[in-house]
Amino acid sequence: MDRRKFLQSTATLGATVGLTLAAPPFIARAATKELLVAEPVHSTGETGSGHTNAVLSGQAFAFIGGPEHNAFAKAKGAELRAVVHCVDRGNVYLCAAKGQDPKDRDWPAYMKGKTIAVGPYGGTPNSIMRYLLGKWKLDPKRDVTLIEVPNSAVPAAVRGGQAVIGNSTEPMVTQGIRNGFWSEPFFNVPKELGPYAYSTINVRLDSIQKEPEVVRGFVKGMVKGLKFLYANPNESAEIAKKQFPTMPLEDLKATLDRSFRDEMWSKDGMISKEAWATGSSVVREAGILKTDVKYEEIIDMSFVESVRASL
Repeated sequence: MDRRKFLQSTATLGATVGLTLAAPPFIARAATKELLVAEPVHSTGETGSGHTNAVLSGQAFAFIGGPEHNAFAKAKGAELRAVVHCVDRGNVYLCAAKGQDPKDRDWPAYMKGKTIAVGPYGGTPNSIMRYLLGKWKLDPKRDVTLIEVPNSAVPAAVRGGQAVIGNSTEPMVTQGIRNGFWSEPFFNVPKELGPYAYSTINVRLDSIQKEPEVVRGFVKGMVKGLKFLYANPNESAEIAKKQFPTMPLEDLKATLDRSFRDEMWSKDGMISKEAWATGSSVVREAGILKTDVKYEEIIDMSFVESVRASL
């Protein structure tokens, strides 16, 4: 289950202003206007630029994804802004094959020489992995072997013995534990990296300038949804069941339990400067973002601030 998608589903109950988010395509229904929200994929899956392009071309009102996409667009002359936060932690975990767990927290020593299964280059899980290797002074080409596969194939790589370490997320983390081919995560990215602008709602600057009330109404619904999420975890689980009816209940519960425990989702919609600093560092270290893009150039918290003052 993709936490980005779950959060969008949860926003439905919080949006008493008439905003709802449904799957796919995501449509926010206000009294007289429909707003399309693009996403990379509806489930645990791959990344891409289609959601960003849908907004840039005017096919969608907004997209859900990290604000680094706004930075990429800016480098090409386009103006996008993140207007409300969703996922405030890096949504990946490092798991070791059963019997290969680290004995201490000397990560450079443990990781050196290991084969790591990770999502494709350009995707956030891959960028986070490269960022961590950089922090540990390890070269991703010489000191480790990265097996870059679709995110959904990471568990199979560890289970089949091609990799010792898997860079993965729920529900695949718990599925791997249950099936006995890896242990509980030895490195918890949400806890270790802290606030992180992992997924935000992003719109064209043009929308902010020409339709500020529409943007504000959307943001208000999201903020209400976030507050509802933490205040009503049981009801939030019911929403998740409807959004992912084919997911086994034990997988759904594992995803929610770990996400709440690690404070995965934003609590108030604010994107802190610290969260973008981490997100920026990750994509800069991975070599995906070549220039330093400042917070105020791609993030606009004026709507969140206005909504919080009125709630």
